[in-house]
Amino acid sequence: TEVRQSTPNAPPVFLQSTNESTMEERIAAAEAEVANLKEQIKKVRDEKKGDTSMGAVASKGSLRDLRKPIKVRRTLKGHFGKVYAMHWAGDSQTLVSASQDGKLIIWNAYTTNKVQAIPLRSSWVMTCAFEQSKGNLIACGGLDNVCSIFNIQQQSTNARAAKELVAHDGYLSCCRFVDEGHVVTSSGDSSCIYWDVTSGDVVKTFTDHTGDVMSVAVSPENSSIFVSGSVDKSAKIWDLRIGKCVQTHKGHEQDINSVAFFPDGYAFGSGSDDSSCRLFDMRCYGEVNKFRSDKITCGITSVAFSKSGRLMFGGYDDFNTYAWDTLADPSQSPYALPSPHENRVSCLGVNANGDALCTGSWDTMLKIWA
Repeated sequence: TEVRQSTPNAPPVFLQSTNESTMEERIAAAEAEVANLKEQIKKVRDEKKGDTSMGAVASKGSLRDLRKPIKVRRTLKGHFGKVYAMHWAGDSQTLVSASQDGKLIIWNAYTTNKVQAIPLRSSWVMTCAFEQSKGNLIACGGLDNVCSIFNIQQQSTNARAAKELVAHDGYLSCCRFVDEGHVVTSSGDSSCIYWDVTSGDVVKTFTDHTGDVMSVAVSPENSSIFVSGSVDKSAKIWDLRIGKCVQTHKGHEQDINSVAFFPDGYAFGSGSDDSSCRLFDMRCYGEVNKFRSDKITCGITSVAFSKSGRLMFGGYDDFNTYAWDTLADPSQSPYALPSPHENRVSCLGVNANGDALCTGSWDTMLKIWA
């Protein structure tokens, strides 16, 4: 309101400003728009009355009936020791595997050819990772407590690592590239470290876990977010921008061995020694599904999702790889992939295109499924 005084002794006259009347008009217009939107929502809901719930869809048939059977399409033979880790490149055709024979082997999964073999200074390797954007860099590490970075474009002339990242006080359990210049590692010293690959410097150390950190995974939608799984039975979400833990998810009864992000980046899966795989949603800050069967009593070494997120694959100590339906009631039995390995499944991963699953085992072989 505006106050005007015509003469010195006259009472003030209060006039409504034009701003106030304009505000009332805007409120009325907003209310009309809300009413219109509500009407449109009601109309769409009425049109979709035939829709059903996700649970009802999942109960229509088993995984075996939903799609063509998953079969072994290729077998990669060449390692002479237990395969401990594998990771797909961004091209969905190349992958790297790490074995206790002291070698990294880069494979063409389609032709089964060995593209390159990289001898390691320490044969006790536990993890390996491909840089996803250009595919020129590979990281690995293990009981040497060091994350070694190799440039595969220069490996033909130089067998040494391009960079060695040294700061962990325990074994290196897992490593993943955030981008071409940065990598995240987890360790038996209960910490995760964010590194600058070019300089070899530690950018940030994350120390909230109270036990060995066994696995890390970077969000597919936001590279500033990563998840870690630990022997302390918890999984933690970290934000690289603020350098802190932003969520802690509990529920597992024993060590968490593996974590993997759901394709949309809003949820993640975990596999544990308690014989269960679990699905946690970051938006509701809790567990939304638990996959466990009374017939399966062994631990899970590794987990991965199909491209749609409908299937959650788990590698188990009983030599099998199981596929769980993420929409189904957790009491439903999983689908066991045929032709299992002859020893523990130590690692697995789905390629970026979503058309192939690779499993690695202590039987020295890798299998490509599709």
